[in-house]
Amino acid sequence: MRYQRNMLGAVLAVAIALGCSLSLHAQAVPPWSQGANNPATEKGYAFQVGDVDNIPDLHGNPADAKLVLFIGGNQFFVLPRLIAGFVTLHPELRGHIFYETLPPGILRQQITSDNTLTLGNFTLRVQPDVMEAGARALQAMARQQTVETPVAYATNNLAIMARAGNPRHIRSLQDLGRADVTLSMPNPAWEGVARQIEASLRKAGGDALERSVYQTKVQRGATYLTHIHHRETPMRILAGQSDAGITWASEVAFQEKIGNPITGIAIPANQNTTAIYAAAVLRHAPHPEAARAWIAYLQSKEAQAAYRAYGFGSYVPSAVQGH
Repeated sequence: MRYQRNMLGAVLAVAIALGCSLSLHAQAVPPWSQGANNPATEKGYAFQVGDVDNIPDLHGNPADAKLVLFIGGNQFFVLPRLIAGFVTLHPELRGHIFYETLPPGILRQQITSDNTLTLGNFTLRVQPDVMEAGARALQAMARQQTVETPVAYATNNLAIMARAGNPRHIRSLQDLGRADVTLSMPNPAWEGVARQIEASLRKAGGDALERSVYQTKVQRGATYLTHIHHRETPMRILAGQSDAGITWASEVAFQEKIGNPITGIAIPANQNTTAIYAAAVLRHAPHPEAARAWIAYLQSKEAQAAYRAYGFGSYVPSAVQGH
């Protein structure tokens, strides 16, 4: 029963995100849904039906993987460039990398559910070599002896994501409390970024603003709580289902880079929250040498340049302590 309860959370999280509205206009159809970011060299017959059979956060072939990465979802757009650079240095791993880009909370549930994830009628069991998430979450996993010592490699700040042209004239976090602004926000039950967002809301408008966004507006349907915010928030904004949402600044940069009608509203430093991203080798990693090589690569100049190109900040590589 415990296993079933753990799996239910993971199933619901992924299923809701994959079941996005069919009303999305053509420009909102994600380019990654075509399988272009699949690192498997033997891809077989390419089949996908948007919003029906389409799994954008599982990449590659787990059957013969020699490196399995569990990565916090808001890094998904950096991974194709990172994988390409990494296999140039380690050609023996070309076509043998499998990675997932789901929210860390779901990835942790997958690990504790015997490394098993069920999406609808499909069940996947794969043992990860590396976990990448916020430094605090990895520190907790290290204390539980789940992972080795985490190593930090990048940072990120929050931003407000809105439709291009900013038709609701959103200028600040305080504006998110307005009755006429509908929101798409990460669910604190699944996504660690929600806690950082709540902290920023309190910095900007006290407990009243945080309650307005995460309680009052949720109750009356003006705030939609996501399960996979890095997919759902931009898609809901593009579809006109939400006016805005708080995301990482890198996510706004990515949407702008691929030409989607998305704009960002900066959050002042005194109201913002900085995330520290870290990576760690799982205690029982099947491929520990490849895992350590990957973490070393994340700290390289090449990888750091890739992160900066998408709006992430650099972090001086070191063992994570107290972040």
